Amino acid sequence: MENTMTATYTAKKISPMLTAADMEETLAFYHDVLGFSATMKSAEYAIVERDGQTIHFMKAASEEVMRCVRGHTEIYIEVSNIASLWERVKTFKDRYKIRDLFDRDYGMTEFHINDPNGCLVFVGEPTHERI
Repeated sequence: MENTMTATYTAKKISPMLTAADMEETLAFYHDVLGFSATMKSAEYAIVERDGQTIHFMKAASEEVMRCVRGHTEIYIEVSNIASLWERVKTFKDRYKIRDLFDRDYGMTEFHINDPNGCLVFVGEPTHERI
């Protein structure tokens, strides 16, 4: 049976919604390390944006929620000019768990960094586009 819903709308953007233990610390990480800017900010909910891409954050209801989330959440951010971003990110090695820039067998050059909430952020660029 054909799904007629696929013809009636266009998916324009997908934004992850992540849980945050400390909203200020989370927003500082995404701003200082990855260069996102807060476009909406409250104690319970925030949105950061860079180049039209957004990440939403919800304040965790409890420490129990954070225990369930830490180490079990991952996002992937594809970028251009990863070498330039890497120069910035590697200066934070003393504050965050970071896996250095490396090439993947599936054609991406990546680094990985854990945000303050235990979310593993994969950052990658197609290896053939790397300068």
